[in-house]
Amino acid sequence: MADIKTFNLPDLGEGLPDATIVEWHVKEGDDIKLDAPLASMETAKAVVDVPSPYTGKVVKLYGAPGDVIETGAALADFEPDPNAKQRAESQDTGHSHGPKKKKAAEPAPAPAPAASGDREDEGTVVGAMASGNTVHVEQVSSAGGVKAVPAVRAMAKKLKVDLTRVQPTGEGGVVTLKDVKQAAADGSAPLGAAPARAAAPAPAAAAPMGTGQRTAVSQAGKPMRTAPPSVQASGQPEQLKGVRRNMARVMADAHANVVPTTLADDADLHAWIGKQDITARLIRAIVAACKTVPALNAWFDGDNLTRTLHPHVDIGIAVDTDDGLFVPALRNADMLDANGVRQGINRLRNQVMDRSIPSSELSGYTISLSNFGMFAGRYATPVVVPPCVAIVGAGKLSHDVVAVMGGIEVHRRMPISITFDHRAATGGEAARFLKALLDDLAMPQ
Repeated sequence: MADIKTFNLPDLGEGLPDATIVEWHVKEGDDIKLDAPLASMETAKAVVDVPSPYTGKVVKLYGAPGDVIETGAALADFEPDPNAKQRAESQDTGHSHGPKKKKAAEPAPAPAPAASGDREDEGTVVGAMASGNTVHVEQVSSAGGVKAVPAVRAMAKKLKVDLTRVQPTGEGGVVTLKDVKQAAADGSAPLGAAPARAAAPAPAAAAPMGTGQRTAVSQAGKPMRTAPPSVQASGQPEQLKGVRRNMARVMADAHANVVPTTLADDADLHAWIGKQDITARLIRAIVAACKTVPALNAWFDGDNLTRTLHPHVDIGIAVDTDDGLFVPALRNADMLDANGVRQGINRLRNQVMDRSIPSSELSGYTISLSNFGMFAGRYATPVVVPPCVAIVGAGKLSHDVVAVMGGIEVHRRMPISITFDHRAATGGEAARFLKALLDDLAMPQ
């Protein structure tokens, strides 16, 4: 009888309890080499290739594309080739095989969508949702004769683009995300129509009774009303995956572990000279407020009731992509001028888009920014996610009538909200922080 080995889904380096199958690179019955790509899996941060742990035959694959597999659960069965050199049981595979039930990774701030707008920051900063997890570095594979990272293959599948017909522009003939999106836009590499996945049968509706209410008879013989039959929704349930799945966990954890309080006011921009980069001004103002009131540029450990004040200011800034929201940290923002801030944001955004951003850039920020005003909304209660103590929200710019000595004027103003964990900071500290931030924004330049 052949010796069958079961390969369990390893921890892909993000500390999350599961991952979603994007694509199998083999089928049952195929022969595979050690470390050859077995499957592409989507986590909350990236699409990563999982290598084969054996040289031999693939006996069974657990799950289809779109299925969620828990960390530590069976992913594939193999019949190892007894004549081939295999990896030693204790040898590192590049992933850790943790227990099936794992503690969720350190969460991060709440999401806000991104879009282009008429503000000077060009829509590059839009919110703050991420996980403080690490990201496994994606490797270029040549499956199907095409050089591309897993994220590009996943995007091609999503946009129904045939990678073999895409003209690569990346170094060494690698197909990039930009190449795939361009091919989808101009229709130069359409994928053959795939059969539609069979829809799950809708649950049977409860049979009507009378006029819609059911009547029961109590033991006393009197009629007794019960709840009306449930109404069936017309849509089908959708499994949350990747970033959205992680967001649900992060928000629930934050709701259970933070005592949030929000203060709001308006920043008066009437004195500004010329056109200015709003993002750079927001970041400068946050830095100034952090220096004035260090209590909000901090981490708080609710279990041990300890607080860590940071001498530097690392601001979590969200970048929106087609695959979800990524939040890199703008390091040492307190050391950057306006030009350095803009260059730093552009660099981080480009690295996110081409999936070259180091994992170290996606965690560890000391305070975060949610710039939701690109769409709509004046004030908000952004979600503070541990260990951070505070998050700043910037609302939509408006022109307001303002009372001044001797009359009234119309000033351009920006609503500012600050949500903080009241376990770690007092109301007075938060109010002084907000005042320092508004004072900096009110400066001419």
